[in-house]
Amino acid sequence: MRQYINWKSYLIVIALAIVTATLYYTNRLAKKLADEEKRRVEQVVEGIKTLNNAKPSQDLSFASDIVTQNTTIPLIITDERGNIKDSKNIDTLNNKNGRKLLEEKLASYKSEHDPIVSDFGSGINYIYYGESYLLMQLRYFPYVQLTIILLFLLIVLIALSTAHRSIQNQVWVGLSKETAHQLGTPLSSIEAWMELLKEHEVNDDAVTEMRKDLDRLKLVADRFSKVGSAPQLEEENLVPRLQNMVDYMQKRSPQKVTISLQTNKQEVPVNISGPLFDWVVENLIRNALDAMAGKGIIEVRITDQPHHVYVDISDTGKGIPKHQVKKIFNPGYTTKKRGWGLGLSLSKRIIEKYHHGSLFVKQSEIDKGTTFRIILRR
Repeated sequence: MRQYINWKSYLIVIALAIVTATLYYTNRLAKKLADEEKRRVEQVVEGIKTLNNAKPSQDLSFASDIVTQNTTIPLIITDERGNIKDSKNIDTLNNKNGRKLLEEKLASYKSEHDPIVSDFGSGINYIYYGESYLLMQLRYFPYVQLTIILLFLLIVLIALSTAHRSIQNQVWVGLSKETAHQLGTPLSSIEAWMELLKEHEVNDDAVTEMRKDLDRLKLVADRFSKVGSAPQLEEENLVPRLQNMVDYMQKRSPQKVTISLQTNKQEVPVNISGPLFDWVVENLIRNALDAMAGKGIIEVRITDQPHHVYVDISDTGKGIPKHQVKKIFNPGYTTKKRGWGLGLSLSKRIIEKYHHGSLFVKQSEIDKGTTFRIILRR
């Protein structure tokens, strides 16, 4: 995870450096081009002045070339009163509101540059000019480049995130299947010892409870073996399944902890994978037990609605700080001294990917408790 964050940081820093360097260099070029265009406008003004004040025998080819060769810089010429007398390089012929267009351009040019003042022989004239299309493109180029870089960064980050999740999934699946494989041998051995205890007529109650725990271990191994494979969802009544889980966890909880089930209906049919759903509920109840330090109340509440079934698991434990709420489902994140921090992450994956539902922290308050909510869709 740390490497992934560093990669994002490096990419962002590189992108900012590229954009900063581009803005600096482009602004320098734009300034030089703007100065060059101003000189060209001044030359055009001198050319117009020469043509208007020329003597009959004077060679006007050079002045005429200067004026006619300006095909990029837009100009507007006004008299002393601000009346528009002429314009260059502004397409008014193909515009029905040509006059209005000139007035709008004139207002824009006045805000961009100071006018060049000249006398063409008929009084003082003011020449206003704008930027050529090339100069405008040059000014907008850094923003276009910034957009391209941001899109590139977004694609790279999505690719890195996808690769990161893929690696996590492979680790989860490999770890789960290896755990199931490793549990197989000691489970077979324990089962043989259980049969031996039955033959020697030891305490039947103890053997019965040991048998339940052995069956639970087999179920855990079966759950691990199914991680990474698409589970078979079957319709069943959620109430007895959760009641069995509550009863099982109650017998294995401290005496000062009470676990109860509340439901608004006794028949709540849902499509679930029983073993995997039990895993999620067991994990949430165990987290609640860890948060209560040996005493308190855990309530599992089922709320059946027309389109959704809500399962709320509430405790009276120490609560979750706000800055940790968004992190607790991240793989590897844990506040315990022992553990890999995969329980809640796997639980969320089971509910959201396999059951197409939702798992989140509904509410949490320090020293008052936490409520996790599971939403199952019909």
